Amino acid sequence: MEEEIRTEFESSGFIVGGAGPGDTAQILSTLLTYCINYKMSPADLVSNWEVYYLNRQLDGLKLESSYLDGFSSHLQNEVKEKLIKEETELHIYSSNDIDMLLSSTHTDDEGFPDTPSDKQEKPHGQSSNSELTPLTTERLSSCRAAKTNGDRITPFAQRVNKFTQYYVLNPDNVASVPSKHETEMSEDELIRRIEPSQRCTLQVQRSKPEPGCRFMYDRTEDRFNYLEDRIRRSAILFSATGLCREPADPTLASEENMFAVGMVICDGEGRLNEKSILLQGSVEHSRGQRVRLDLKDINQFSLFPGQVLGIEGHNPSGHCFVVSKLIDSIPVSLDDQLPCAKKQAVDNQYHQNSNTLPRVLSSVIAAGPYTTTDNLMFEPLQELLSYACRKQPQLLVLMGPFIDSDHPDIKKGTADQSFHDIFHFEILRKLQDFTQYLGHSVRVILIPSVRDAHHDTIFPQPAFDMNLPEDITHQITCLANPSLFSSNEIQFGCCTVDILKQLSGDEISRKPPGGKAADRIGRLATHILKQQSYYPLYPPAAGVPMDFSLAKEALEMPSAPDVLLLASDLAPFVKVLSLNEDMEQKQFVCVNPGRLAKGIGGGTFVELYYNEDTEKTKAFIMRI
Repeated sequence: MEEEIRTEFESSGFIVGGAGPGDTAQILSTLLTYCINYKMSPADLVSNWEVYYLNRQLDGLKLESSYLDGFSSHLQNEVKEKLIKEETELHIYSSNDIDMLLSSTHTDDEGFPDTPSDKQEKPHGQSSNSELTPLTTERLSSCRAAKTNGDRITPFAQRVNKFTQYYVLNPDNVASVPSKHETEMSEDELIRRIEPSQRCTLQVQRSKPEPGCRFMYDRTEDRFNYLEDRIRRSAILFSATGLCREPADPTLASEENMFAVGMVICDGEGRLNEKSILLQGSVEHSRGQRVRLDLKDINQFSLFPGQVLGIEGHNPSGHCFVVSKLIDSIPVSLDDQLPCAKKQAVDNQYHQNSNTLPRVLSSVIAAGPYTTTDNLMFEPLQELLSYACRKQPQLLVLMGPFIDSDHPDIKKGTADQSFHDIFHFEILRKLQDFTQYLGHSVRVILIPSVRDAHHDTIFPQPAFDMNLPEDITHQITCLANPSLFSSNEIQFGCCTVDILKQLSGDEISRKPPGGKAADRIGRLATHILKQQSYYPLYPPAAGVPMDFSLAKEALEMPSAPDVLLLASDLAPFVKVLSLNEDMEQKQFVCVNPGRLAKGIGGGTFVELYYNEDTEKTKAFIMRI
């Protein structure tokens, strides 16, 4: 059939080919897959290609591999429009229609006797907080999702490989890499219960603000106090090290060498550049005035607006400070470490087990969205939980958005349920099934996002305020955004605002001549620890609803975590980083799990095995 496809394309004047014979065979194999998936003949496939070719105004008559992704999207749209046209009597289903369908004798109860359906369990007028009842198996959830959507197969369900490895950290002597046999287990093998692992401990060091807090009342005074406190606190820490002189006023003309502390500000509304760098000092040392920085003598630097740093140099004219040394890492104060009295132990057995449990933890980490853009069936979340049921992690960390405000159905308002009902039925019910299947050995952590349509749109953001059933309150923990917690004495810092992407757009840097290529993403991540703030950028990026009256307590990072979780739209990664290049300081693992759902397809998540330190830690970026 591949030869038929090639002949059909050539008869229409097109050439199927790539850079080599192998590429041509790969393209023909992909085209054959399109014919099978979309039930097309080679002639129909060529007709659709001609329409796509003319609409996109492509150059040349050669079908290359770079065109295949766009052609696949075109075919999906054509099939969708054809299905809609075939429905002569289009009916918009409501929740009442779904109740009727689910109550019939030939629905999802087939093969699962005495198992109630989701909608039958919902009494009219009852609050959704009390509707979390368990299902028999996780297979029922996926079966229900498929039945609700009729006989159609979503693009997400057409994946060939369910789980593929995208990246492995410390691949030497990896004993936990999922094999091909493990990733292709049947439903019956998946339902078979595995011996649970040892329950991990959990402590919450910082989760501010509290649910129900008062927000959107910050004033100009709050903004000023927040910025002034960052500069003043940094100046105190620089002086406490004894390695730097007492901070002076950099705006005063002087030929003598001096040391100053301030915040990087851009001279204007555009992007920061080497000619527009200003340093704003504190009220105590320079009355809050600004001075231009001359960095011609600095071979290497990385700066962004809002960065607090120490500088050495002189100001010969009073208008421009010539920098001879730049320190972009704020010293860590031992007084900032949170005392044990302020740490909240989630389970009462923590103090008994803290001296016996090793610093070993298995975890699965994912960030939303958790459903594809063409529906609200949450298939990627179901796949993630099925994978977690096989791997039996001790900790499952889920970062928002859960109900994504950017989802097409949410933006258009076409969903027939409230945002809270979608969250409780599609998210919490699946998590309840997951925790009940694995037993008490697993913990789940939920962290919101400013893109969650059913939650407070504010940053820093309080945790979800949910009335969970008593049997799972000790297993599902809701934390604020950002938050700091520890499990088995391993400290995690987490933030769901895309600070990496925002820093990437505002940072400028200079590397020494002939220097090796720098790890830019790693450098952006270390800025967060160097600045001891989950969001050191100022002014905040567009779309970040910053509340400065809540920022002081919530955004400070009192200690460097062992694992830093940063959800971002950038490419997923797992990196072992240090605050300086010679690796003398404490190393930490920085994780961006990527997005679990991307468009109409699956995305990525991370499986992390932390073992004592970074050298023995293993991580896998899994693509679904």
